[in-house]
Amino acid sequence: MKSVIICDMEGKIQNLNKDAEKLFGYSNDELIGKKRVSIFSPGEIVLQNVLVWLKKANSNGIYETKTNFIKKDGTIFNAKIVITPNFSNGKGNPQTGYCGITEPIDEDIKIPISLTTKIIKAVAITRAGFTSASLFPVLVVAAYFAGKGDSLFSIFSLFLTLIGILFLQLFSNLYNDYFDVKHGTDGLNDNYFNVGLNDPILKGAQLSGGSRAVELGLITLPRTKYLANIMLIVSVCSLISIFGISINNTNSIFNSKIILIIALLGMFLGYFYTAKPLRLSGRNGLGELTIFFAFGPLLTLGTGYAISINTIDLFSSEFNNLLLLGLPVGLLTTNILFINQFPDFESDTKAGKNNLVVLFGKKISRWIYLILLILTFIFMFLFSDILNHEIINFSFSIYYLCNLILLSVGLLIYKHIFINYDKRSLIKSNINTIYFHTIFSIVYILMLNPFYLN
Repeated sequence: MKSVIICDMEGKIQNLNKDAEKLFGYSNDELIGKKRVSIFSPGEIVLQNVLVWLKKANSNGIYETKTNFIKKDGTIFNAKIVITPNFSNGKGNPQTGYCGITEPIDEDIKIPISLTTKIIKAVAITRAGFTSASLFPVLVVAAYFAGKGDSLFSIFSLFLTLIGILFLQLFSNLYNDYFDVKHGTDGLNDNYFNVGLNDPILKGAQLSGGSRAVELGLITLPRTKYLANIMLIVSVCSLISIFGISINNTNSIFNSKIILIIALLGMFLGYFYTAKPLRLSGRNGLGELTIFFAFGPLLTLGTGYAISINTIDLFSSEFNNLLLLGLPVGLLTTNILFINQFPDFESDTKAGKNNLVVLFGKKISRWIYLILLILTFIFMFLFSDILNHEIINFSFSIYYLCNLILLSVGLLIYKHIFINYDKRSLIKSNINTIYFHTIFSIVYILMLNPFYLN
């Protein structure tokens, strides 16, 4: 028996022979144009080996190895596979995918799983690689306080806040996956984006359609829920510690009361982003609004109260500044979510997940991305006078130059989106939107604390 399967560059199955159907237990209709070849391998082997095999096949023109495969009924068997790059449009044209020829063998094949792979597995399950979206706003507030003067915040509180926010996002990520799998949203998604070999840093990262961890067998659905609750417990423990330190630093419980309110609101939004009956992610733009507030003004305000050694009065100038600090990072984080909704358009539509891309369609939605980008830099321009008043050694020239360069880069990313909004090549913009958020955040932090100008 010799199974032959042809897939595109993202691993989506394009064709297979009868032996492949018999060997793996799937029908032709279940696979072609719907599933990816990753479903034929145990999840840890996918994470550790598959991209390496594809690289070697690309470099040498062919790659042969022995490994474990998995059938539809969950049976694991041993086989030899030969992988070759596929050029369906002719050798002189760009590669279109891969061809895998699989033969069962009567050998005991054991693939050792490295510690690195187990760490990558944990990152994949929790989507920990994307927690920078919640950690950068915390560092923005710390930079703001440091830029204003010395000894305005507690370093230990900052550390605990980073821990608490990190685990709160992991809690949210896991419950988002849990409910999207439970409600069938992820199961309908055949067009999700995986970075694959498209980027050396984010290589293999899941950009849309959830983590796919349950689908790959990396974790079970009940275990996902259990792990989410563990993350919440760790976050709450950090929160309790922050309360004690805040009371000690300010000689007041006022900051702690505000921290509690904001933390509870964050937990509520993180849970009900995908949980019914609210399911904010599918309620006509409420999901995008939730991401904006949770990863922007709400997060910077809560951080300010958590790390400050002074009591911050409600609606004071400091209160308002902390809210304003979160606007640009909130807008850019919303754009990460927003662009990742493009490949999920069809499945979200079927699942009744009425986000903005589903409501307006991809063609109109590309303008929304531009609006969010432009609003970010309009705000940065208007915010300059406040920062000049608050930040020691603030430089208008450096501030405007940095923002002009960043805006130019953002517009280049948007140009690619405008042209490729309905193509698989859009993935480059998804990747670049993540990088843009990271670069912007780092530059923002350096502008808020211009220690290098002393």
